[in-house]
Amino acid sequence: MKHSLQLIGSLTVICVISGALLAFVYGATSERIAAVAQIRTEAAAAQVLPPHDAVQDPIEVTHENHTYLFRPARTADGALAGFAIQLTTHAGYGGEIRMMLGIAPDGTTTGLAILPGHKETPGLGAKITETAFRKRFEDKSLASTNWQVRKDGGAIDEITAATISSRAVTDAIAAAARAFETHRATIMGME
Repeated sequence: MKHSLQLIGSLTVICVISGALLAFVYGATSERIAAVAQIRTEAAAAQVLPPHDAVQDPIEVTHENHTYLFRPARTADGALAGFAIQLTTHAGYGGEIRMMLGIAPDGTTTGLAILPGHKETPGLGAKITETAFRKRFEDKSLASTNWQVRKDGGAIDEITAATISSRAVTDAIAAAARAFETHRATIMGME
């Protein structure tokens, strides 16, 4: 009995010390992690937008129980260059996939960037980050493109052996396209 109490006491001390160390490390690094995430998000927005000089505060739109943040970008003379919208889906094979989609003022897509942190299968679903896959989403009309993978009768070629990952990205873009088309006047600043 005495030996069991010593083991329990030792394990309790180890757990308390480990928990305190984890809390300290988290506290010391959380701001830096958030800053790096913000830099990556801004870089992804710059990557998918047409040439621009400034990105403005986001326009928040709620559609189909999701909230979307459309970030307008403008040229030096104030003309609207396009929008960047960050999308998140939890339907990937490995769970969450975060991405940034660029949209021109006329409602065509200008680019897609997959943000770091996804857990898609290396060599298969992780191909969503490759240029060949991301190019499939450029210069497409949000309103008239059938935003489904070909396997489901749509216009987007899925990655061979990675249909779940391809479908997750395509479905997230389809939802954003519906939000953009439904709330176009608000997003464009005409309301």
